[in-house]
Amino acid sequence: MRRHSRFVLGDTVAEYLLDPQGGAMELRLYPRSTSGLLVRKRRWVDDDPGLAAFPPQHRRIAASQLDQLAHCRLQGEAQPGGFSQGLSLRSTSPDVRFLRQQIKKSREGVIITTLLVKEPGVRIRHRLSWRKGDRYVEVSTSYRNHNAKPVALNLATSFSLGGLTPFHRGDAPGRLWIHRFRSYWSAEGRHERVSAESLHLERSWASNAVHSERFGQVGTMPVRGFAPFVAIEDSGAGVFWGAALAWGGSWQMECWRRDDNLCVSGGLADRDFGHWRKELHPGEEFITPPALLATSPVSLEDLCERLLPYQERRTFQPSPVEATLPIIFNEYCTTWGNPAHDHVLRLARAARDAGAEIFVIDAGWYKQPGISWQAGHGDWVDSPEFFPHGIAATARAIRELGLIPGLWFEIETCGERSQAFSEVGRLLHRDGQVLTVGRRRFWNLCDPDVLEYLGDRVIGLLRDAGFGYIKIDYNETLGIGCDGAESPGEGLRRQVVAIQDFIRRIRRELPGIIVENCASGGHRLEPSFMSLVDMGSFSDAHTGLEIPIIAANLQRLIPPSKSQIWAVYAPEDQRRQMLYKIAAGFLGRLCLSGPLDRADAAAKELLVQCRDLYRRAAPVIRSGTSRRYGPEVKCYRHPEGWQAVVRTSPDSDTALIVFHSFGHVGQAPVGVSLPAGWSVTEAICSGEPLTAKDGMLVWRPSGDFDAAVAFCQGVNQ
Repeated sequence: MRRHSRFVLGDTVAEYLLDPQGGAMELRLYPRSTSGLLVRKRRWVDDDPGLAAFPPQHRRIAASQLDQLAHCRLQGEAQPGGFSQGLSLRSTSPDVRFLRQQIKKSREGVIITTLLVKEPGVRIRHRLSWRKGDRYVEVSTSYRNHNAKPVALNLATSFSLGGLTPFHRGDAPGRLWIHRFRSYWSAEGRHERVSAESLHLERSWASNAVHSERFGQVGTMPVRGFAPFVAIEDSGAGVFWGAALAWGGSWQMECWRRDDNLCVSGGLADRDFGHWRKELHPGEEFITPPALLATSPVSLEDLCERLLPYQERRTFQPSPVEATLPIIFNEYCTTWGNPAHDHVLRLARAARDAGAEIFVIDAGWYKQPGISWQAGHGDWVDSPEFFPHGIAATARAIRELGLIPGLWFEIETCGERSQAFSEVGRLLHRDGQVLTVGRRRFWNLCDPDVLEYLGDRVIGLLRDAGFGYIKIDYNETLGIGCDGAESPGEGLRRQVVAIQDFIRRIRRELPGIIVENCASGGHRLEPSFMSLVDMGSFSDAHTGLEIPIIAANLQRLIPPSKSQIWAVYAPEDQRRQMLYKIAAGFLGRLCLSGPLDRADAAAKELLVQCRDLYRRAAPVIRSGTSRRYGPEVKCYRHPEGWQAVVRTSPDSDTALIVFHSFGHVGQAPVGVSLPAGWSVTEAICSGEPLTAKDGMLVWRPSGDFDAAVAFCQGVNQ
């Protein structure tokens, strides 16, 4: 093999390696600062005792072969070997040939387009782009049928990254670690670090068997089970490689190994994993969802932060108020699905006094007589019981209080007691039957009549009633997919494209509207959905002790400026309990709830203090760098220990520090390092004041499940 081309993209190096004989091309990335650590890889396996008894001619085991820029599996072709059937559809020997490469440089950045071919007659275009200032690259791959007859794709990767690790001459025993983030309902973003050996990703003695760890999600909740993210760490070199998929449907990542080098690929879930098969007619092209790739010589946290800016590349004009990160009040954890005009306005007055600028009416506003709000959504007619003068009158009254009114929808589904539930011709089917999951069915968003209906009932209502905010919820998943395409997985893919197109339509027809992404809390917190919205619901952990733990986790997966965090007031809360909840909101977008209209004088005073500090800290929340300190929390439902999240401004002149104590801490002091000369300019706590001394900021909790928030400034401020 030889190096075909090398590009310096900011502080990352991208290398394309080519096998001149077989035509395979591999992409390798590494931090520019680690170029001096690169080693010459061995050509043959020369140190395996498993080969010692073999004759010399059988000991020449190739140490590695090049990976491919793209992996494509066509229906009907010979399947890969290496005992991989059921494990992987990736190629076990190169079957994609390099044709040519084009480089386009501009003041904005670099685009590297590599043309490949796979027989029979599939042209593959691999596109890597980098914009100046970015610390990640974006990769997508297209597959075009140049045959005279249709072909069917069973696998089409978005990216494939090979040569891990280039900092060890052999198979790097004990050095390779896989990082993932597990996510389930109300327990999002749990970090997992596991060795390659623990996942059985070791080279076999003769490099015959394929070892694969394929993981992902099947359905329309892309952050259920795992977030669409993977990172590889070489602990010997201190280097991390990471990939995030910008896709809201079924997806997969695959850590694959046959020889010395570990390879990582990902994209749409394939036929084996996600029931996906895509037919391409002659001349037809299919483009995969993009993947975001980055490297870091620092830490996992630094790697994650490099990938986050993609979610902030807005293709829409945001509301001017969003620049200040306004505090939200959502009434759901007060009325629990039973909002009513008079109660809503009492809450709106209290929310305004507490500092909220947005007031959201959540589920239940459409409740019809004799039908529970859980079963009646989908018709989107306001409740005559809750809003006798119409919900538009309530929205006007909220605006008169100086608040932006918001409204909840679950656009894609309908409940079992709605009229829409019986519209079987306009709903999704699977295996010829209406797809019913629990108490919900799903609109066919590829049906123009459905889009017209939703345009009237959703966009029309928002426009006519004067709402400036929409919360888009989604509380079920399609599972493997639906009818209407050549495979259930392709039917699902089209549905995801359709709902994202509908969100874009909302933006076009209602300029300046604020959009919240929710899917039973955090099931859609991935780059493609998050780039379309202003913020996302971080979790459905409304009132639990795990709220600050989840909120800290998610700072590695979504920007804090887009992470909306519940802070639910309860009249029985003491100051310590109240501050524990509200302080978690400083880890992202503060969303108040609860009966604030019943708050006493002490609670109101604390709310005003938090409001003022949050407004001061908003610039750091919007743009900054976060680091978490404290022991790992092993049990989220019964947490023990403590944590501190330090978020520093881009110019390193200010910082926001949020402490939380959990169980079995008591009043033991905890602390984080602070640059010399820094001081606390404003703080809120329930116990002793925070102290800054000898390069440490020390906090002594008043007891278990306490919190403190500090705003610090450097010597130049």
